Amino acid sequence: MALAESTTPAADACADYLDLLQRVERLHRQLLDVVKDELDREGIRDLTSVQALLLYNIGDQVLTAGELKSRGHYLGSNVSYNLKKMVDLGFVNQERSNADRRTVQISLTESGQDVSGRLTALFDRQSAALEPSGGLPFETVASTNAALERLERFWSDHIRFRL
Repeated sequence: MALAESTTPAADACADYLDLLQRVERLHRQLLDVVKDELDREGIRDLTSVQALLLYNIGDQVLTAGELKSRGHYLGSNVSYNLKKMVDLGFVNQERSNADRRTVQISLTESGQDVSGRLTALFDRQSAALEPSGGLPFETVASTNAALERLERFWSDHIRFRL
Protein backbone atom coordinates (compact mmCIF):
# COMPACT_ATOMS: atom_id res chain seq x y z
CA MET A 1 0.00 0.00 0.00
CA ALA A 2 1.49 3.29 -1.07
CA LEU A 3 1.55 6.09 1.42
CA ALA A 4 -0.60 8.98 0.33
CA GLU A 5 1.25 12.22 0.11
CA SER A 6 -0.18 14.54 2.66
CA THR A 7 1.07 17.56 4.45
CA THR A 8 -0.02 18.99 7.70
CA PRO A 9 -1.23 22.56 8.07
CA ALA A 10 1.92 23.27 10.12
CA ALA A 11 4.16 21.97 7.32
CA ASP A 12 2.22 24.04 4.76
CA ALA A 13 2.53 27.12 6.97
CA CYS A 14 6.27 26.57 7.34
CA ALA A 15 6.73 26.18 3.58
CA ASP A 16 4.65 29.32 2.94
CA TYR A 17 6.65 31.25 5.55
CA LEU A 18 9.97 30.21 3.99
CA ASP A 19 8.62 31.23 0.59
CA LEU A 20 7.62 34.61 2.07
CA LEU A 21 11.13 35.15 3.48
CA GLN A 22 12.73 34.47 0.11
CA ARG A 23 10.19 36.66 -1.67
CA VAL A 24 10.80 39.64 0.66
CA GLU A 25 14.53 39.32 0.05
CA ARG A 26 14.07 39.11 -3.73
CA LEU A 27 11.66 42.04 -3.74
CA HIS A 28 14.17 44.23 -1.94
CA ARG A 29 16.86 43.36 -4.49
CA GLN A 30 14.41 44.02 -7.34
CA LEU A 31 13.49 47.41 -5.88
CA LEU A 32 17.19 48.30 -5.88
CA ASP A 33 17.38 47.14 -9.52
CA VAL A 34 14.33 49.27 -10.44
CA VAL A 35 15.90 52.32 -8.80
CA LYS A 36 19.25 51.67 -10.50
CA ASP A 37 17.50 51.31 -13.86
CA GLU A 38 15.78 54.68 -13.32
CA LEU A 39 19.09 56.31 -12.36
CA ASP A 40 20.69 54.89 -15.52
CA ARG A 41 17.80 56.15 -17.70
CA GLU A 42 18.18 59.60 -16.15
CA GLY A 43 21.96 59.56 -16.71
CA ILE A 44 22.75 59.60 -13.00
CA ARG A 45 25.80 57.38 -12.75
CA ASP A 46 27.51 58.58 -9.56
CA LEU A 47 24.92 57.22 -7.11
CA THR A 48 24.08 53.70 -6.09
CA SER A 49 20.46 52.64 -5.75
CA VAL A 50 20.88 52.46 -1.95
CA GLN A 51 22.14 56.04 -1.90
CA ALA A 52 19.27 57.20 -4.10
CA LEU A 53 16.76 55.58 -1.74
CA LEU A 54 18.47 57.32 1.19
CA LEU A 55 18.00 60.64 -0.63
CA TYR A 56 14.35 59.76 -1.25
CA ASN A 57 13.85 58.91 2.43
CA ILE A 58 15.43 62.18 3.55
CA GLY A 59 13.26 64.19 1.17
CA ASP A 60 12.50 67.68 2.50
CA GLN A 61 13.39 66.82 6.09
CA VAL A 62 16.33 67.86 8.22
CA LEU A 63 17.46 64.74 10.10
CA THR A 64 20.32 63.26 12.02
CA ALA A 65 21.97 60.08 10.76
CA GLY A 66 20.47 58.27 13.76
CA GLU A 67 16.96 59.37 12.82
CA LEU A 68 17.52 58.26 9.25
CA LYS A 69 18.77 54.91 10.50
CA SER A 70 15.81 54.37 12.82
CA ARG A 71 13.19 55.51 10.29
CA GLY A 72 14.62 53.72 7.30
CA HIS A 73 15.90 50.64 9.08
CA TYR A 74 19.38 51.07 7.63
CA LEU A 75 22.50 49.75 9.27
CA GLY A 76 24.44 52.50 11.03
CA SER A 77 27.74 51.88 9.25
CA ASN A 78 25.99 51.88 5.85
CA VAL A 79 24.23 55.17 6.61
CA SER A 80 27.46 56.83 7.74
CA TYR A 81 29.43 55.58 4.74
CA ASN A 82 26.74 56.52 2.23
CA LEU A 83 26.12 59.94 3.80
CA LYS A 84 29.84 60.74 3.61
CA LYS A 85 29.91 59.72 -0.06
CA MET A 86 26.80 61.79 -0.82
CA VAL A 87 28.21 64.83 1.00
CA ASP A 88 31.39 64.47 -1.10
CA LEU A 89 29.29 64.16 -4.29
CA GLY A 90 27.22 67.24 -3.40
CA PHE A 91 23.86 65.55 -2.81
CA VAL A 92 23.67 66.09 0.97
CA ASN A 93 24.37 69.05 3.28
CA GLN A 94 25.82 68.34 6.70
CA GLU A 95 25.70 70.89 9.55
CA ARG A 96 26.33 70.78 13.27
CA SER A 97 23.22 71.33 15.35
CA ASN A 98 23.02 74.67 17.15
CA ALA A 99 21.32 72.98 20.10
CA ASP A 100 23.84 70.12 20.43
CA ARG A 101 27.18 70.58 18.70
CA ARG A 102 27.81 66.82 18.83
CA THR A 103 24.84 66.20 16.55
CA VAL A 104 25.15 66.54 12.80
CA GLN A 105 22.01 67.41 10.86
CA ILE A 106 21.61 66.40 7.25
CA SER A 107 19.46 67.78 4.47
CA LEU A 108 19.45 67.54 0.70
CA THR A 109 21.20 69.92 -1.64
CA GLU A 110 19.45 70.96 -4.83
CA SER A 111 21.03 67.94 -6.58
CA GLY A 112 19.81 65.64 -3.82
CA GLN A 113 16.31 67.11 -4.05
CA ASP A 114 16.38 66.49 -7.80
CA VAL A 115 17.15 62.79 -7.29
CA SER A 116 14.51 62.51 -4.56
CA GLY A 117 11.98 64.14 -6.89
CA ARG A 118 12.84 61.74 -9.71
CA LEU A 119 12.21 58.76 -7.42
CA THR A 120 8.96 60.32 -6.24
CA ALA A 121 7.90 60.61 -9.89
CA LEU A 122 8.95 56.99 -10.54
CA PHE A 123 6.95 55.69 -7.59
CA ASP A 124 3.96 57.83 -8.59
CA ARG A 125 4.06 56.37 -12.13
CA GLN A 126 4.40 52.86 -10.76
CA SER A 127 1.55 53.22 -8.25
CA ALA A 128 -0.74 54.46 -11.03
CA ALA A 129 0.23 51.45 -13.18
CA LEU A 130 -0.14 48.79 -10.47
CA GLU A 131 -3.69 47.84 -11.34
CA PRO A 132 -3.83 48.39 -15.12
CA SER A 133 -0.38 46.95 -15.91
CA GLY A 134 0.45 44.85 -12.87
CA GLY A 135 -2.98 43.44 -12.13
CA LEU A 136 -2.74 44.58 -8.52
CA PRO A 137 -5.89 46.32 -7.29
CA PHE A 138 -5.49 48.91 -4.54
CA GLU A 139 -7.27 46.62 -2.08
CA THR A 140 -4.66 43.91 -2.64
CA VAL A 141 -1.82 46.37 -2.09
CA ALA A 142 -3.49 47.67 1.08
CA SER A 143 -4.05 44.16 2.47
CA THR A 144 -0.48 43.16 1.59
CA ASN A 145 0.80 46.22 3.45
CA ALA A 146 -1.32 45.25 6.47
CA ALA A 147 0.08 41.71 6.41
CA LEU A 148 3.67 42.96 6.07
CA GLU A 149 3.10 45.38 8.95
CA ARG A 150 1.96 42.48 11.13
CA LEU A 151 5.02 40.47 10.07
CA GLU A 152 7.26 43.42 10.96
CA ARG A 153 5.61 43.66 14.38
CA PHE A 154 6.00 39.88 14.84
CA TRP A 155 9.73 40.11 14.10
CA SER A 156 10.14 43.14 16.39
CA ASP A 157 8.36 41.31 19.18
CA HIS A 158 10.51 38.24 18.52
CA ILE A 159 13.63 40.32 19.10
CA ARG A 160 12.27 42.43 21.95
CA PHE A 161 10.65 39.59 23.91
CA ARG A 162 12.96 36.78 22.75
CA LEU A 163 10.05 34.66 21.53
